[in-house]
Amino acid sequence: MSRVFRGRNNAPGLYYACDMVRDVQPPSQPRVRGASLGLPADGPGSLASFGSRVLAFCVDALGSALVAGLFTAPRLPGNWSLVAFAAVTLVTLVLFGQTPGMRLLGLRLAHPRPGERLAPWRAVVRTALLCLLLPALLVDADGRGLHDRLTDTAVVRDR
Repeated sequence: MSRVFRGRNNAPGLYYACDMVRDVQPPSQPRVRGASLGLPADGPGSLASFGSRVLAFCVDALGSALVAGLFTAPRLPGNWSLVAFAAVTLVTLVLFGQTPGMRLLGLRLAHPRPGERLAPWRAVVRTALLCLLLPALLVDADGRGLHDRLTDTAVVRDR
């Protein structure tokens, strides 16, 4: 027995996408970003927004270009700014748990063992992936980038 789908105007064989969407019920509870990680919905300790993370990255990138420019002047720093970015990111994440851009925007890096410094291997892997930029743009449902998922970290609000 063949089944004939009926869509608008009860016409056989015509089944529109809007007819399927109308049948879908919204979730009974809204999804809270960071709940799967045990993080609060808002306030200190909650996941940082994509916009604030991008702004912190831009601050770090600009600062690194300026630092590299001090060593390459009068020429432009070119790829040396990427080296400066990696060095500054590695050192500040391991020592302080945040980059200068994160500090300026009130963000920090959360990792599996709260209260401890970030393991150097996590900082190296995270920074290497961040230098590639693409993993940072691939985000999950919580808004964490691929570089954070692979190192089991998350950028959270500090204040």
